[in-house]
Amino acid sequence: MPEPPSIPQFAKTQISLLAAELQAEIAESAALVSLHSPSALQRAGVALTNLTVSSQRTGLGGKTVLELCPDPATASAPSKEGRDWSDLPEHGIRAGDIVLVGEQPSGKEKKKEVKEMERRGVKGVVSRVRRGDLSVMLEEKDEDKGGADGDVGGLGDKRVWVVKVADEVTWRRMNGTMEKMVKMETEEGYSYFMRVLFGMVGPTPLNMEKVGDIEWVDPTLNESQKDAIKFALASEEIALIHGPPGTGKTHTLIELILQMLKRGLRILVCGPSNISVDNIVERLAPHKIPLIRLGHPARLLPSVLNHSLDVLTRTSEAGAIVKDVRAEMDAKQASIRKTRNGKERRAIYADLKELRKEYRQREKKCVSDLVRESKVVLATLHGAGGFQLRDEQFDVVVIDEASQALEAQCWVPLLSAKKAICAGDHLQLPPTIKSLNIKADKKASKKKGGEDDQGTIKGATLETTLFDRLLKLHGPSIKKMLTTQYRMHEKIMRFPSDELYEAKLIAAEAVKARLLKDLPYEVKDTDDTREPLIFIDTQGGDFPEKNEEDDNGESSAGSKKLTKSSLFGDSKSNEMEAALVREHVKALVDAGVKPEDIAVVTPYNAQLAILAPLKEAFPGIELGSVDGFQGREKEAVIVSLVRSNSDGEVGFLGEKRRLNVAMTRPKRSLTVIGDSETVKKGSKFLKRWMDFLEDNADLRYPDLASLTAAEA
Repeated sequence: MPEPPSIPQFAKTQISLLAAELQAEIAESAALVSLHSPSALQRAGVALTNLTVSSQRTGLGGKTVLELCPDPATASAPSKEGRDWSDLPEHGIRAGDIVLVGEQPSGKEKKKEVKEMERRGVKGVVSRVRRGDLSVMLEEKDEDKGGADGDVGGLGDKRVWVVKVADEVTWRRMNGTMEKMVKMETEEGYSYFMRVLFGMVGPTPLNMEKVGDIEWVDPTLNESQKDAIKFALASEEIALIHGPPGTGKTHTLIELILQMLKRGLRILVCGPSNISVDNIVERLAPHKIPLIRLGHPARLLPSVLNHSLDVLTRTSEAGAIVKDVRAEMDAKQASIRKTRNGKERRAIYADLKELRKEYRQREKKCVSDLVRESKVVLATLHGAGGFQLRDEQFDVVVIDEASQALEAQCWVPLLSAKKAICAGDHLQLPPTIKSLNIKADKKASKKKGGEDDQGTIKGATLETTLFDRLLKLHGPSIKKMLTTQYRMHEKIMRFPSDELYEAKLIAAEAVKARLLKDLPYEVKDTDDTREPLIFIDTQGGDFPEKNEEDDNGESSAGSKKLTKSSLFGDSKSNEMEAALVREHVKALVDAGVKPEDIAVVTPYNAQLAILAPLKEAFPGIELGSVDGFQGREKEAVIVSLVRSNSDGEVGFLGEKRRLNVAMTRPKRSLTVIGDSETVKKGSKFLKRWMDFLEDNADLRYPDLASLTAAEA
């Protein structure tokens, strides 16, 4: 076994991989904008067109907020779904997304390059999305970007569009952290904690007596949860809490945080996404502990805003000092819309610039006071790299969803800690990596040391998380697994438990036998509502897959091919399988199951596009990719596997972690639709899954003739 890499070697490798990943993300974003018209991007869910700036105001943190709504000049008659001209079209832009707001190209203009849009437009974060409008909170450097008429970016009186773009701030913070670690050239500069995390020394042996008797805040915790908490408290440097689906990982972390507070520890709680952090804030808040949530207010759940830095700087005593400045800024914002004189507008913007400067100076002192007094600070992993925590130290860093985070992200908070507790499930999907470096020469990594001429580690990939690496480095002695799951019917749980979780999962009494017919509202007792596990097997070749490029022709349709391939990737679809999905959804809804309790998931975006009409037919139903549905749950889940071909090719369906996500989302009902003949050939794991479904599920063979008649 090769020696673990040195810290500078590890950091140099991460810098190289991160640079490639950022370039891949920027290139993807730029290609979308430059290769596709605004209307094509809107159809793909990454843009909104035909908008106007209805108002602008001062938002949280003194930032400018643009309110955008559909342009009445592009009004259309109400649709059959009840949408009228004042509603935004269907789209995939969500609160927290980074977007560019720019003047919309006219129909005659060529598609604009992203750089041109960045030059003339403004960048911001989507702070709110409603049926009829969305709000964008501008980045500071863009707030004062006045156009010729003095309005923000010159967009005030023009038709505009919004498009999602890559977020470079995250990458800059990860890169800065890795550069710090490159400079740690001598081992004398490493803490014992860092030496453990890089395998220079082993973890300090556990002393469970040191934990003592625990008075549980929540006495209903199960034994595996209590064991994990005791283990984490006793660990000196590192503890991994392995939480399979539905095992109450977040619930366990809340108790752990409360127990550490009783011991007088100062804690930094992080996660890779805002939602993962906000879930913890929501559950900690009722315990009335001094906590503070760092982060852009546009990205936080409304329920946690009262604990956010931006709100606390206004509501605390120190915040009263900045209130007057904010009121003056609001007045200035309002006056912009009232004057048409360019000179007057520019003068107002100059005043606003000075006011923001004063606001930020007063706010900064207020922020440092609030952070210093807080015993629990919560932030995203890269958010922990903001100026607010620059000189702060913590006894413990808790990282939730650590198996979904890039390791470089984790090191942003870890450099200010003495101990880490990482919670996650390394048997579900790792972070999504877009760059091609994951195809690096794996043979080279087997060479002793695995180092190349640049001092980086050959064969390294960003898919290897901190959770993975520590488990490989120190083995299961640093890990505790939660074993009672509170989500799935026992029959749904059985295969993932036996195959992936050493057959250790136990279904809690309250969930082990619950079915759709037992929902707390009226549902008929039918073949579809009394069965927890259904397999609709399309074997026989009557339900073939289709490559998205198949119907685009050859070179004569090159531009169309480019559009499809870059928006959907080399994706697959299966129209007849989609028809089976529609038939099954209709049967569930006809039996009384509410559409909002049903989800349809599939590994392929092209299949999602075919299934999109379900949202109109059954308002409230959720459609999603398997990757995007990680961490979610529904009463009934239908999984469309798509692949059906004579060669037995399954593509990335063969990734067992992806299938683990798919099969562990439902509570009461899992329906799998796919071709067992094709899927069985993909891997031994897939063959065992197909065999399990044939032996344990309610097995059904669809009738193509009746399905075709029903679809006609």
